[in-house]
Amino acid sequence: MEIRQLRAMIAVADTGSVTRAAKVLHVVQPAVTRQIAALESELGVALFERTRAGMRLTAAGEQVLDRARRALYELDRAQEEASASSENLHGLVAIGLLPSSAHIIGPRIASQVAAAHPGIRLRLTSGYAGYLAKWLEGGDVDIALLFDQPLPEGFRSGDAAIEEIWAVAPPGSIAPNRAVPLAEVLGKPLILPSAPHGLRTLIESAAAKLNITLDVPFETNEVGLQRALVAEGHGWSLLPSSSVNGSAGATSVVTIATEPTLTRTLVIARPSGRRSAAIDAVAALLSRTIEGIVASGVWSPVERERTATPVDPDQHRSEQGASM
Repeated sequence: MEIRQLRAMIAVADTGSVTRAAKVLHVVQPAVTRQIAALESELGVALFERTRAGMRLTAAGEQVLDRARRALYELDRAQEEASASSENLHGLVAIGLLPSSAHIIGPRIASQVAAAHPGIRLRLTSGYAGYLAKWLEGGDVDIALLFDQPLPEGFRSGDAAIEEIWAVAPPGSIAPNRAVPLAEVLGKPLILPSAPHGLRTLIESAAAKLNITLDVPFETNEVGLQRALVAEGHGWSLLPSSSVNGSAGATSVVTIATEPTLTRTLVIARPSGRRSAAIDAVAALLSRTIEGIVASGVWSPVERERTATPVDPDQHRSEQGASM
């Protein structure tokens, strides 16, 4: 199997045409046809169906395409890293962020990386914890900010911050300057994300400890919609402080602390076997960026985890299993 065969396959899949793929690759059309035929012969499967609309991937082709993209991605990255020095880091580093805090962390880590390592290209992706863990395991992201949760074997994490979970109530339903008992909040009709969302799991665990059966008339993973439903009086919610603190254009709701305080620990996670100078540098910058955000009070009430240090996969714990 040759690299040019994989590049030909990807080009045909992306363009839907051998002719257009040849133009993209700057080769003649018969060369692309030969590369595809050689790859199909070597694999023993048809990768494309020839239709009137163009070239369409078969089921086997879909599987091969995903691995081909990843193989070329890793090869391109290896070439970039091999030519980089510690003083002139470059290459692509992908970070996965939680939706609730992406708007706070994303712009700041981008600025930090651009200033410290202008040769590094940064890919910022947002997703829920379960997706981030899968993307991390699959190599789609190099670093992920997750809830403190069991990780697959071979993954490391370092604590980044502890964030409070706030009660979110309809306007006028409660005084905003006092803490509300957590049991009282859990006894309200609640608008929550769907299981097995990490926040839903945390809230269900808190309710179980208090022997409270949750009443959840509405479920949505969209934070803005949760707030809107609360504002319309459909129930209460519990959201991370980053989701309700300083959100531009956010729906008017009452946000209050609970007693006792419900918290979640955020961790910076990485695969132990996927290392490069660029990834190490960005991981260290991400840790310091979060520390700066917390210290500035922009992201509050959040406290920096006392034991937090820049994440080194060889110095932090790994845990079995996977969760949302």
